[in-house]
Formats: sequence, C-alpha cells, structure tokens
Amino acid sequence: MDLTLTDEDADLLREVVDATLRDLSYEIANTDNAGYKRELRERRDRLQAIQHQLGGVAT
Repeated sequence: MDLTLTDEDADLLREVVDATLRDLSYEIANTDNAGYKRELRERRDRLQAIQHQLGGVAT
C-alpha cells in the first residue's frame, strides 16, 4: 500500500505514533499477564517499524 500525506499530516501521524509508543512502554512495564505483555510488545514492534518508515521520532 502506498500512502501520500501532506507534511502536516505526516507530522501529526508521527506525533500519534510517538505518543502511542510511550503509552505502550508504560503499559508493558506494568502488565503482569505474560500473554498480554507479548501482544503489547508485538504491537510496539510494528509501531516502531511504522515510525521508522515515517522518518523517526516527531520533532
């Protein structure tokens, strides 16, 4: 899939991904359920890949 974004939309998407990754880090650290923690880590990994495709952390 190809997605064309304006610079403003790309910045917003980077900010949303960054915020979600921060929230996931907190949730992973505070989750005792091993299965749920694994799912959160997989989600984090996918979001980090998306973050990389968007050009890294939002400024």
